[in-house]
Amino acid sequence: MAHNGTAHPGHATRRGVCLVISAPSGAGKSTIANALRASDTKLKHSVSVTTRQPRPGEKEGVHYYFRTMEQFEAMAQAGELLEWAIVFGRGYGTPRAPVEQALAAGHDMVFDIDWQGHRQIREALPGDVISLFVLPPSLEELERRLHGRGSDHPDEIARRMAAARDEISHWQEFDSVIINTELDRAVAEARSVLVAGRLLTRRQTGLADFVATFGA
Repeated sequence: MAHNGTAHPGHATRRGVCLVISAPSGAGKSTIANALRASDTKLKHSVSVTTRQPRPGEKEGVHYYFRTMEQFEAMAQAGELLEWAIVFGRGYGTPRAPVEQALAAGHDMVFDIDWQGHRQIREALPGDVISLFVLPPSLEELERRLHGRGSDHPDEIARRMAAARDEISHWQEFDSVIINTELDRAVAEARSVLVAGRLLTRRQTGLADFVATFGA
């Protein structure tokens, strides 16, 4: 019997995992997601659609798909986005087709999105999502990290801090929660969440055939 997904000697075929990482701005979700991808070739990045202008060095289809607001709204209305939101006047969303194709082929995807995006993706792909929320050690440390970026105006930092309190209030909606006190430890804990998600019985679509080889 043929199955979608990846297969390795001594391992059952499995369907890909959607690892959703959410956190208030400055808590480290993007840094953790990037560290996971850098150390795991099986983990693919979901390239988002955005209506904001490209920053220096950003490439179409690599960092983002850059679209006008009109194009973005048309994609949302056509059901071409798994999740989407308007954040500070800019549209952000996840194209549906590449994600569904990757999961069927057994590739894992990582998303660094907000709690609203997590809700939408879990509703669209209820059996595929493993979610992780990243908390800062404190609000004071979060604000210090935002100031440390050196790229945001004080008014922008104040807005992000206000949004952080709302974001944090949704922590109980996630499968796992870590506190990013020390980055290496946070990355290791996030990796453990991913590995556990890969080993869930429901993800291993070829497990029955594999077990049958033992006569069980």
